[in-house]
Amino acid sequence: MTQDKRKALGRGLESLLPGARPAVATAPAPAPAPAHPRGDEVRDIPIDLIERNPYQTRTHLDEIALAELAASIETSGVMQPILVRQVAGKYQLIAGERRWRASQRAGKQTVPAIVRAVSNEQAMEMTIIENLQREDLNAMEQARAFYRLGSEFSLTQEQMAHRTGKDRSSIANFLRLLKLPEPVQAHIEAGVVSFGHAKVLMSLDSPEAMVELAERIVTDALSVRQLEQIVADLLVPAEKREKPERVVDANTKELERALERALGARVEIRDRKGKGSIVIRYKSLEDFDRVLDALGVKP
Repeated sequence: MTQDKRKALGRGLESLLPGARPAVATAPAPAPAPAHPRGDEVRDIPIDLIERNPYQTRTHLDEIALAELAASIETSGVMQPILVRQVAGKYQLIAGERRWRASQRAGKQTVPAIVRAVSNEQAMEMTIIENLQREDLNAMEQARAFYRLGSEFSLTQEQMAHRTGKDRSSIANFLRLLKLPEPVQAHIEAGVVSFGHAKVLMSLDSPEAMVELAERIVTDALSVRQLEQIVADLLVPAEKREKPERVVDANTKELERALERALGARVEIRDRKGKGSIVIRYKSLEDFDRVLDALGVKP
């Protein structure tokens, strides 16, 4: 693909669609498609001449939202035209699948559309970028879309970020989702494991542990914070974690040393606003007996 084409596609869908145009209440009789559509003219195209986009990265559509859109279109028409291209005497969607499908449900015979002459590669890139600029793709759909931009168009993460308005580090995290085991990816796609959960799971090396914890997220409704604690325990058991260094003032430290000399064991004084505790640590039964003797306690 040439650099000029990339620049044109990188402007986003706002440069491809003109201002919104309400559909008329009664659509005119559909006319045969001209061999050479006139620029960006909005035309009413028969719905049964439009085919689904083969490059669509979206795999799920919210049925409730689709029904609401269909009801709106039935009442007010399609407020923004879809984008199509001509292929073998028919039209192929580039952008606007929800509007097209909702129009079908609303019983519309035609849908307002802009016909663009674009190549297969241009259509694919435009579709992927248009989807990524939306907010309702699930995390796995976004991950696969970014992967296609990188593998099929050789775009770097920085270029993807520029074209889609996403942060580069977010793109890197989305791409990492594709390395998760299939059962975990299925949970993410179903919406029962969040992107936040997934980022925590990716800190594990064991695919089996990832799958097991993903199941716990679903069955126990674990929050991201709870999952973080579980993963921390797996990575570094509590007894092996480094404890933060105690901050002890000079007077308290001197008292600890005095008690240690008297008792022959390690002593910690834990004071908080005049209240606290004295902890005496011993390493063996002999140490314990020596402490008892020093305290004048006879078992």
